[in-house]
Amino acid sequence: MRGRPRARHGLPLPLPRERLHRARGGGLPLHGRGLDGVTALTRRLAIGALAAPALPRAARAAFPDHDVRLLVGFSAGGAVDLVARLVAEPLRAALGQNVVVENQAGASGLIAAEAAARAAPDGHTLYVAAMSAYAVLPQLPGQRMPLDMDRDLVPVGNVAGVLNALVVAPGSPFRTVGALVAAARAAPERLTYASTGNGTSQHLAGELFSRLAGVRMTHVPYRGGSNAIVDIAAGRVDMMFGNFPEFIGQIRDGGLRLLAFGGTQASPLFPDVPLVRDTLPGFEVTSWIGLAGPAGLPAPALAAWDAALARVTAAPGFRRRIAESGLEVLAQDGAAFRATIAADRRRWGEVIQGAGIRAE
Repeated sequence: MRGRPRARHGLPLPLPRERLHRARGGGLPLHGRGLDGVTALTRRLAIGALAAPALPRAARAAFPDHDVRLLVGFSAGGAVDLVARLVAEPLRAALGQNVVVENQAGASGLIAAEAAARAAPDGHTLYVAAMSAYAVLPQLPGQRMPLDMDRDLVPVGNVAGVLNALVVAPGSPFRTVGALVAAARAAPERLTYASTGNGTSQHLAGELFSRLAGVRMTHVPYRGGSNAIVDIAAGRVDMMFGNFPEFIGQIRDGGLRLLAFGGTQASPLFPDVPLVRDTLPGFEVTSWIGLAGPAGLPAPALAAWDAALARVTAAPGFRRRIAESGLEVLAQDGAAFRATIAADRRRWGEVIQGAGIRAE
């Protein structure tokens, strides 16, 4: 085989550029490009890559790519748990992944909120947020907050409004809101109303009622809604404002009497029941339940959630199940949900301050 040419002192002479390129396995000659030629080639490839169309969505990392978790801060059976389970089923189809509801009850919903805030910010773990945790507890004097709701969580979207209902015992002498107001004015602090604790939506509704009616009533806090309902039904406490879905069974069975709705409209299940605001203009109490995720959620995940929630809340089947459960659809994207939170903080902050409410 013919070898490389050698100089007279025995060292090999450098190969011509064309032969060097072929010796290293190259094909066509570089035609004088050298390193500059490689740089030029790299530059052309980079420009070509920039000009190429983006990869199709299927070729990019998709969201979601595994199970989605919805963290509920209350036990099964309440309004928050109900909404989580009603929305989970259609979300499975909208997201194309399994959706798991996890109950992490305690601290008025804040245990689940903290767990969601500590989750990976990839959109696969969301907090099922009630109005009390987002708009009331952060401004309640004496309330210990394990997280900053604004810094550590981001609103993803609102899902449902929870109708507020005023109930009394079946044998109560009070047949109208006006009769309650008259009795409270005639005997200050004699009328009693139940709640599930200081700063809850039931407590705030009672204080708003007192403020608008110009009366003083006695607040009776309970540690659980079931105990409060038992005492209302037995007539040991005069009345209670609460989440309508949690009263429906007792109302239908005759264990409670529905006196009025606290929002701007009656439930289609009881369309002829009056509103509190018919007697006390300005009375409006409607809780909401939405979804929030850990801070730092990427834009693609937020966009996917926005599209999924819009699809779910517009579906006739979902809207029918929501109405049958004593709820109402409250479809809001992240920006609108954030505005709702801010408005309710201002509104309920005034009630908290005016009534001197503190955490237990």
